[in-house]
Amino acid sequence: MICKTCGEEDCDKHNFFVGRPVKIQNFSGSTPPEIFVGKWNYPNVYTGILAPQEIGDTTIMSSPEEWHKNDLSISQITKYRNQLIYGRTQSNIKKLETRFLGVMKEVAMTYKSVATEFHLKKPVTANKEQDDRSPLIQKAAEIEKANLQENAPVKPKVDYLVNDKETKSATAIQELHKSNTETSTIIKILSAGLLGLKKNRKLVPTRWSITAVDDTISKNKLERIKQYQEISEYLVFTAEYLGNHYEFLLIPDSFSFEVIEISIKNPFSQAVWQDYETIFSRKKYAESVTGAYYANRLALTEYLESIKRQATCIVMREIRPQYYAPCGVGILRETSREAFKNKSRSFNTLDEALKDIQSRLKQPISNYTNKSIILKMKKTQSKLSSFI
Repeated sequence: MICKTCGEEDCDKHNFFVGRPVKIQNFSGSTPPEIFVGKWNYPNVYTGILAPQEIGDTTIMSSPEEWHKNDLSISQITKYRNQLIYGRTQSNIKKLETRFLGVMKEVAMTYKSVATEFHLKKPVTANKEQDDRSPLIQKAAEIEKANLQENAPVKPKVDYLVNDKETKSATAIQELHKSNTETSTIIKILSAGLLGLKKNRKLVPTRWSITAVDDTISKNKLERIKQYQEISEYLVFTAEYLGNHYEFLLIPDSFSFEVIEISIKNPFSQAVWQDYETIFSRKKYAESVTGAYYANRLALTEYLESIKRQATCIVMREIRPQYYAPCGVGILRETSREAFKNKSRSFNTLDEALKDIQSRLKQPISNYTNKSIILKMKKTQSKLSSFI
């Protein structure tokens, strides 16, 4: 297909939202594993399983952890995503006992690709329900039935918590995280309605489950972090992936957190998103930064808990032109985690730390510091008064 924007054949940069009609009725393929629960028409939502028309290990097609680990380009990611077919059906969030949803639950629980047989009602078409918090899903089709063609292996901890219907979902999420279950897997299990008290279990739209998991885990860690001593110097952590450049500035002070995102993709107008919290926890959803806010905070709290310290953190995300297609919150979570795995730079003053950050930004750091609510709040404090 010729791209209408640039004239190139099979252009990934401009055609990544295009789901091309494919005459497929029945096929077998290994789901990575991946499920998706939409939010349109809630509480009667679309829910389904994604799989390509091939058998084998397809994990890399849907795992943000694997994309980041293998340093995949956006073009590579979109090519993988374009191979997946989203076999879906519409269901009420509390109707969890249908045969198809039973198969979907097994897919959500497994930790490896599993061969699945799909019977579709109609040929594949473009998926109109897109969300930048989740990886692109381009091809969708109404499904008649799906059957697993092999056993879906489940880790003991997952099996135990799914079958424990007297444990609240927040506790189950924390237990899964402690057992080193991948965050993306926890999100799928929660989304499939497999965690929590029996009376409360229901399907959770994927975009909501992403935030719920990141938020739940980090809040639990913060209860302990806020009791730790403060760090003793200014620390800067850096990472970049797919045009998402991150600078994490840690300031010696009690816990507070702010995310400022600035897009420089358009040289004539910059878009800015910003949310924050103080030592007192947020009461409302981060409407501006949305899901990335909680992914960034999760990475931070994982680090602070590991060093048994607390700090004020200002996150500066510079969104560069290279990030031409949204690849989901998962890659931002993994990029943030990478930053804290990289060696930190330490400084005695805020001014020194900001100069270091400026050396890697494509714009004046004042675009961030002048907008920072936390820096303005601390301006009168003696710790920072000589640097602001």
